[in-house]
Amino acid sequence: MTLVRLGYVALSMELQNASPSKTMTYANFQKLKDREAAIRKLEQIALTNLQNTLRLLRHNVAYDIHFYRMTSRLIPLATHEALQDWDYLTPIQEKLLEIGTFIKEHDLRVDFHPDHFVLINSLKPDVLKNSILTLKHHYLLLKGMDLNPTHRCVMHVGGNYKETENSLERFVENWMVVPRGIQKMIMLENDDKSFTLEDTLYLCEKLGIPLAFDYHHHLAHHQNSDWQSNWERVIQTWTTSPFPIKMHISSPKSEKAFRHHSDYVDVEMFFTFLKEIKGTIPQIDCMIEAKKKDEALFKLMDDCRKREDVEIVDGSSFYIK
Repeated sequence: MTLVRLGYVALSMELQNASPSKTMTYANFQKLKDREAAIRKLEQIALTNLQNTLRLLRHNVAYDIHFYRMTSRLIPLATHEALQDWDYLTPIQEKLLEIGTFIKEHDLRVDFHPDHFVLINSLKPDVLKNSILTLKHHYLLLKGMDLNPTHRCVMHVGGNYKETENSLERFVENWMVVPRGIQKMIMLENDDKSFTLEDTLYLCEKLGIPLAFDYHHHLAHHQNSDWQSNWERVIQTWTTSPFPIKMHISSPKSEKAFRHHSDYVDVEMFFTFLKEIKGTIPQIDCMIEAKKKDEALFKLMDDCRKREDVEIVDGSSFYIK
């Protein structure tokens, strides 16, 4: 049997007033004439976001949810070029450690997914430089939580620029300037427009990076719909990871808007995938990318409880029979 654990992204629909992504734009920052006061306000927002992250983690533990994606917007303007002199880590260090301690005490799996502007294979040196800076920011947050950063940051391959092969090779070339510690932090995901499962596997195998398989993306964009023939290759990319295999699960909003995520997960679509991988691995952690966040997780578990081919373990986990 294979153990399936469900997780969700960033925000709870159940827990009120707990946004971990409160922000301040640079335009609003500039409106505050006292720069030190403006920085103190940024720090206060960051502390509120971290406190809400801790509230979300407590919520997760209460509902037996072991897998959670933290927002990349915890610290507003942390990587803005005009604030490079701001030591944002010192005032939040105590709260970061509190979060990290809670995560370790309850054996939770957490990770990040930086925004689409992180492009390792960019044609522009400035974009590559800023991408590495953004990844370093995530690395420092994880270190501040006293968590091992290895395989805690999933990202897309980047831009295709209408030349897939050259774009893949440029990723390999630019990867060599990414610091080793940050390299170890990364997982790669196949996307819905630019890089197929096969494209992404090429990089993962060449560079020793785990592949987080996105089933919905694969259905939206593939050259070879037979993902099953590549499943063993996906498994092999995880052999040196401290974590079980991770995948992303979502459902199309509609046939017309196939790439867009639905509010909830189609249980039949999900089990079409699970039946294929049953028994090939001991465990898989599935990150739900649905608009309704943890509400979608709870609904999916309710749907699972009605099935005869599962054995429920707890509020977010089950075995496929």
